[in-house]
Amino acid sequence: MSTSTDQFTRADPSAGEPGAAPTSLKYPGLSKDMETKPDYGEDTYRGTDRLKGKRAVITGGDSGIGRATALAFAREGADVLISYLEVEEEDAKETERLVKDAGRKIVKVPGDIRSIEHCEKIISTAVKEMGGIDILFNNAGFQMPQETLMDISPEQFDRTMKTNIYAPFWLSRAAIPHMKPGATIINTASVFGFQSPPLLVDYATSKAAVVNFTKALGQQLISKGIRVNAIAPGPINTPMNPATMPDENIEKLGAESPIQRPGQPREMSPVVVFLASQESSYITSEVIGATGGMLIS
Repeated sequence: MSTSTDQFTRADPSAGEPGAAPTSLKYPGLSKDMETKPDYGEDTYRGTDRLKGKRAVITGGDSGIGRATALAFAREGADVLISYLEVEEEDAKETERLVKDAGRKIVKVPGDIRSIEHCEKIISTAVKEMGGIDILFNNAGFQMPQETLMDISPEQFDRTMKTNIYAPFWLSRAAIPHMKPGATIINTASVFGFQSPPLLVDYATSKAAVVNFTKALGQQLISKGIRVNAIAPGPINTPMNPATMPDENIEKLGAESPIQRPGQPREMSPVVVFLASQESSYITSEVIGATGGMLIS
């Protein structure tokens, strides 16, 4: 890793890839198949022991924001469990390599978080293999754009809701009994929980639910010493976008933001690290926008 350029190096926020190249990927998409490769921070993220000795669970940890966060957590001193779909095993192995290269333990649990039984398995595995849970990052998500409400099938609506809001509910419910004061839960909301695009009615609905879940649960758990916050990303260069969005949308990904480019996963992970660390000790029930300037209030 370069020591001259890292996440602390000052730079013009508008500098970087102006857009993402369209690539026809079969859902859920793999990083290696993307024409414009995501930047996960492999060469730039520098840890400072902010999470030394912590144990973290990350859903959707194979790629995108999940992989960047697994890398950052490991370089900050945390052991990591990642969950992911079985078809994403190739990406998960790369995340595994990055965490191991950072000298930390990684546990992989493939499967579908739409199942309450699988969510409970993730938590029980974390407790068994790592000895407890200090950080739960409910990151995995699903989106599939449709032109009209009538095009959203009951099956798609069910998948969106179970992935984006049921799973964080079930995972949190299973994890809380194993969390001690100082532990944190971090959810992935979205700018679209505040700005609702017509192509993503069900996704936007689910992310608005994540926002309110975060706020309510944070109020409830602070008496136990557990903080709950969320990150609301804007347009980010991850495999999910080219695997679900039309090419014309991918070509202009990020153009709607004042920064006028898509964000990279490495730009999201420091925000998650901050929320997971003691530096954010006076913050709970909050949603932090990382949107390139798109407003969330």
